[in-house]
Amino acid sequence: MSFDRQAWLTGALVRLRPLTAGDLPGLRSAASDPLIWAQHPDRRRHTPQAFRRFFDEALGSGGALTVEDVATGEVVGTSRFHGYDPAAGEIEIGWTFLARKYWGGAFNGELKHLMLRHAFRQVGSVVFLIAPENVRSRRAAEKIGAVPDGRRLDGGGRDCVLYRVTRPADYR
Repeated sequence: MSFDRQAWLTGALVRLRPLTAGDLPGLRSAASDPLIWAQHPDRRRHTPQAFRRFFDEALGSGGALTVEDVATGEVVGTSRFHGYDPAAGEIEIGWTFLARKYWGGAFNGELKHLMLRHAFRQVGSVVFLIAPENVRSRRAAEKIGAVPDGRRLDGGGRDCVLYRVTRPADYR
């Protein structure tokens, strides 16, 4: 069975839908704040050229989702499913960012819980690969119940801390 990496997922605060080429202006606007990328390996991702590379790669990945604010319909960020491994019963969630006005509240938690619930229909664990110096993303992963589980190289060959969330035994 294949994993639907571009499902439509809706909560009270956020809606996730497949990324489209038409999302570029809204996502570029949401990503234009340099502070979003301050702890990221590509600190220049707020620039139009660097963001365009990120966007094109996301569009080509087949697993990228656009995040919208349910109340306003505004495009506020993106996330992605990647690396589905049916033999290991695992998938990665990553490449997530939200516009800064959506930080510190319930938006990221709901976004990740929607993605986790979707993933747990087919896999037993979800991993997050986070650069060691990205303290903000590491804390966000811990807030949703992810625990450190060693190290792994990401697709770019960078050393990352691997965080894991395992499907609860009582999951339905």
